Amino acid sequence: MAKTALITGVTGQDGAYLAKLLLEKGYTVHGMLRRSASADVIGDRLRWVGVYDDIRFELGDLLDEGGLSRLMRRLQPDEIYNLAAQSFVGASWDQPHLTGSVTGLGATNMLEAVRLECPQARFYQASSSEMYGLVQHPIQSETTPFYPRSPYAVAKLYAHWMTVNYRESFGLHASAGILFNHESPLRGIEFVTRKVTDAVAAIKLGQQKTVELGNLDAKRDWGHARDYVEAMWLMLQQENPDDYVVATGKTWTVRQMCEVAFATVGLNYQDHITINPKFLRPAEVDLLLGDPSKAKAKLGWEPTTTMQDMIAEMVEADLQRRSRT
Repeated sequence: MAKTALITGVTGQDGAYLAKLLLEKGYTVHGMLRRSASADVIGDRLRWVGVYDDIRFELGDLLDEGGLSRLMRRLQPDEIYNLAAQSFVGASWDQPHLTGSVTGLGATNMLEAVRLECPQARFYQASSSEMYGLVQHPIQSETTPFYPRSPYAVAKLYAHWMTVNYRESFGLHASAGILFNHESPLRGIEFVTRKVTDAVAAIKLGQQKTVELGNLDAKRDWGHARDYVEAMWLMLQQENPDDYVVATGKTWTVRQMCEVAFATVGLNYQDHITINPKFLRPAEVDLLLGDPSKAKAKLGWEPTTTMQDMIAEMVEADLQRRSRT
């Protein structure tokens, strides 16, 4: 019998790559969607990876606990991947209540629906390296204390600890992946890597001259989403649930990332970047660097794509997109 998986946030970057991975493994994949007036474009990422027609879409909302329970009761999925969230750190300062409700309480609603309707299912919660915030150790592992520095990070931390609590209190097979920054051609345009690669493409094609950014000295551990969704799947194949850092173990500044992106098309980043204070966070997270040794030892997982190759792939994809417009 083929396994059944439910993915919330299926139309996002991670949802698209995860859906493709699960379909290739023979799963029946259900993707949860909120009712949206932009329904004609929300499947673009799934179309990009070629799986849109293979997913069974289900209407649902993280804020509708009753609806989630009915969905779990009907589907009885083997595996549940909770990827849905208000996931942009910058927007969380403008919409802190919404972020807390969707990203934090929404995960609790999912866990409660699983507990009540399909407690045998295996549950994955998408936690975030942003929970480390004002880092307490130079390299962050599963035992590093958290110090969130944005409403998004606080909401993710609430969801993370609720996942741990449901695992320990009710015996759910619930695991959390503390994912460090992961990018791809499917990354939203509001995120700095995609903002830069899209701007590089536009500048190369003569469609714009500069791009405005914030803190170029912030350091991040960047990997490819295609690699990271494999770690999610591996977590739910383990006999016992647990939490794992998923990262490359290498850090780069935004400045270095920009240098790589512009060099891909033969340009000097210094000629095309301007600093705009509006893109500075109220409380900055200066350094994130993950220790993936536990994932390597227990899951057998390692990243396969370098930051340079990932950024080059993103620039090429944006050149293709921009050339068609």
